[in-house]
Amino acid sequence: MHARFVRSAAAVAVAAAGTLTWAPVASAEPSEPTPSASAAPAEAPAPDAGSVEITTKDTAGDSLPGAAFLLLDSTGQEAGRRQSDAQGKLTFPDLAPGVYRLKQTATGSPLHEVVADQDVIVTPGATTRLTITDPFKVAKVLLQAKDDKTGKLLPGATVNIGTGSSTLLTLTTGAKGTASGELPVSSRSTQFWVKEIKAPAGYDLYKPTKTFTAGPGAPVTVTVTNAKTATDPKPDPSDKPTHSPSSPGKPSNGTGGTTPSASDSDTPEPDSSPVAATPIGDPTPKAPTGSLAHTGADATPWLIGGGAVLIAAGGGALLLARRNRTDSPTDDSTES
Repeated sequence: MHARFVRSAAAVAVAAAGTLTWAPVASAEPSEPTPSASAAPAEAPAPDAGSVEITTKDTAGDSLPGAAFLLLDSTGQEAGRRQSDAQGKLTFPDLAPGVYRLKQTATGSPLHEVVADQDVIVTPGATTRLTITDPFKVAKVLLQAKDDKTGKLLPGATVNIGTGSSTLLTLTTGAKGTASGELPVSSRSTQFWVKEIKAPAGYDLYKPTKTFTAGPGAPVTVTVTNAKTATDPKPDPSDKPTHSPSSPGKPSNGTGGTTPSASDSDTPEPDSSPVAATPIGDPTPKAPTGSLAHTGADATPWLIGGGAVLIAAGGGALLLARRNRTDSPTDDSTES
């Protein structure tokens, strides 16, 4: 009887154990999906990724290897860092669609400047391609205006500086005779021209057009020379004579006095100018030497004298005629 009780207890224990073991198996069977399981985000389809491809070069068209870029997402978090290869190319792959901020941190060249930050839009499943052109560093220009004889620096000189047909910079020398500025360059060696448009006060304009060459980031000095404007010499007020000036026509004898000339002697020289004789009592004044031409009144004595001669000649001829008439009858009576 005791054995039967033991067997029965064992059977109950086995049955109980089997019941405990079965319960977990029954709970593992598929059941109706709960609302929370159906809303799981893992089952939503993921959007396609995009990428950004960049090509770097300079203004001369040469590629720039070693240019470094940083890409930031819309929250300002870093999305990637890349550097251009030997061909100047780089790629930011596997980017979620959206707007990114691209920053250039280095050019890979001491002759170039980085570009400003810019926004980049990444679209699903597409590659956004960009070309980044890094400018050359500007050239530093120092202008000097000098006196062409003494080399003195001159203020007030104005020049235009440019390349080709374009004027890029206008400089005017200050009180120290110099001026400085920056010139944009488009290659590793660029040729410029300089022309003066306003000369310093008291100087002539420097008319020739000069040329010079400048490189990126390199300083260069440009000099224009000006000649003084020609003017008539002015007497020096401090230059005063040490003796009394001599009278005209009377040279100095070296003692402060004058030596009389022949024209200053007491004996007057005879006037060699011809003068018409004037009869005594004639009220007509004598014409001064060097006056205008004589009028007809000065010839009156000559006319009177000539008239007297003619009258005398006529009287003589009349007397001779009368005498001939007186002698004629006498001759006739004698012949008869």
